[in-house]
Amino acid sequence: MASAESARAEAKRPLSPHLQIYRWTWTMAMSIFHRATAIVLYVGTVFLAFWFVSLASGPESYASAAWFFGSPIGYLLLFAYTWALMHHMLGGVRHFVWDFGQGFEPSQRFLLAKLTLVGSISLTLVIWLVALIAR
Repeated sequence: MASAESARAEAKRPLSPHLQIYRWTWTMAMSIFHRATAIVLYVGTVFLAFWFVSLASGPESYASAAWFFGSPIGYLLLFAYTWALMHHMLGGVRHFVWDFGQGFEPSQRFLLAKLTLVGSISLTLVIWLVALIAR
């Protein structure tokens, strides 16, 4: 038993793969972004609840919330929330495609990962352009 432990100690290699071993890929990055957007959506939903509560609390409360969300920081938060929502949605569509056993070839995986990023940016820009024009 001791010889196995000493052999393992002499090898000085990791016991399991980690980021220094793996090559960074699109699918790995999109997986991390999918988890990060879930956190952003969680925090953004708190802001959405703040807006709903201010709407129900009366004109003074709503005026302060409208001021906050109309400020540059508010616009930045809303833009980030929109992008996170679009990215998380498209990541969910990517996983839905995989649930049907499709898109597992390396070229298809990379294409779906790239389309998730490009699609989320494009959808966010379209939504904001339409919102700003309709304003």
